[in-house]
Amino acid sequence: SSGINAECPLRPGGCSEISLGDTIGVGTPGKIKELLQAILPHLPVENLALHMHDTYGQAVANVYVGLDHGIRVFDSSVSGLGGCPYAQGASGNVATEDLLYMLHDNGCDTGVDIDSVIETGHFISDFLERINGSKVGIAKTPRS
Repeated sequence: SSGINAECPLRPGGCSEISLGDTIGVGTPGKIKELLQAILPHLPVENLALHMHDTYGQAVANVYVGLDHGIRVFDSSVSGLGGCPYAQGASGNVATEDLLYMLHDNGCDTGVDIDSVIETGHFISDFLERINGSKVGIAKTPRS
């Protein structure tokens, strides 16, 4: 937290949102909590977003910490597509299906039909000939 600058010169320049990213997916709930506790006294929570990758399987838990601290904007991608070209082995973004499953279970009205997203995840994974990166998508795979 010593590297956090309390002054935010971005707002006068038109910046309306700051997305805090763990683009290599090494964050943990404890680290995200520590970061948010350091930042939130200086920046309005309504101007913050989280961008979590799921390399170590912590992305949904990290988003939950953000949700618990009042953040309501989260980046995700269907089937966990994406990655980080700077970190070998880094996986993609938190899967939209996994994020929706957690948000809906916690009473959040996202306005998104999770079944349609799961179907889209199966389609794109098959089309790209890759393994579905969503745990929810895999759990809800139609059995033949």
